[in-house]
Amino acid sequence: MKTLGFIGTGGMGSGMAANLIKAGYRLVVTDLNRAQASGLEKQGALFRDSPRAVAESCELVLSMLPNNDAVRAVGLGKGGLAEATAGAKEWIDFSSIDKTTIVEVGGELGKKGWTIADASAGGVEEVAAAGQLALWLSGSRALFDEHQPIFRAMGKSILYVGELGAAKLVKNAMAMLAAIQHMSLVEIGSWLRKGGIDDATFKTILENSQQDSAGVRRIMEIVVSRKFKARKSWMPKDVGFGLDMAREMEVPMPFVGLASQMFAIAQATGQDGYEATGIACNVYDVINGNKTKRD
Repeated sequence: MKTLGFIGTGGMGSGMAANLIKAGYRLVVTDLNRAQASGLEKQGALFRDSPRAVAESCELVLSMLPNNDAVRAVGLGKGGLAEATAGAKEWIDFSSIDKTTIVEVGGELGKKGWTIADASAGGVEEVAAAGQLALWLSGSRALFDEHQPIFRAMGKSILYVGELGAAKLVKNAMAMLAAIQHMSLVEIGSWLRKGGIDDATFKTILENSQQDSAGVRRIMEIVVSRKFKARKSWMPKDVGFGLDMAREMEVPMPFVGLASQMFAIAQATGQDGYEATGIACNVYDVINGNKTKRD
């Protein structure tokens, strides 16, 4: 089996990396916070102190990083992949960042003989741990075709979506769609409650309508239970990337803009420390004058 490198072992990355170990791959990892990688080390992963050291110890590098700057640092910074003198020359980045960053970093690494594939993952930490992510990949089609077993170890659906950077656009698009969906469902539910129809009834109505889907069911289950998992939601960041790109493309996106403002209200009122469904419910409680229940 191949020796893989994995850079970024936070909530999503650790679950993805653990599934690669379960699939039989040898794993070399790094993270600025070594404690986050301790669980993977206990499962047999080897820790290295830099992206360069990871690349020099493996055949293929994967990463799941928190932001644009982290991707730039891993690719081009001190101790980054660009400084590797042996080992891997292939990198697949799953980070939720913008298209511009991966295209720029990929272009610079390409000058040093690297082949880059851009990727995004649909799902939360629990989905990553279960190996049930939706994976979208773009860039090198050869890497996509060659490494299907690796992708299948982490995801339930794997789709090639085009040239380098396209997978980041898809991630932003899905975040924007989900933001509108969360806010619209909670808004309609708030209106129905005012009219005497409770959330459980609304959930049943949706399940028996043309709007029924796995996503809608998951949102409504949380709305009905009011059990909001405390976590940092990355949806506002991804929505922001999408809106930034929309401005550059001169594409009006009024609904996405309104959803983004709802997230801003949540942040300004201290209601944003939850997954997206919790944020939506909390912010509508604020604007409707309801007392927010936090579980």
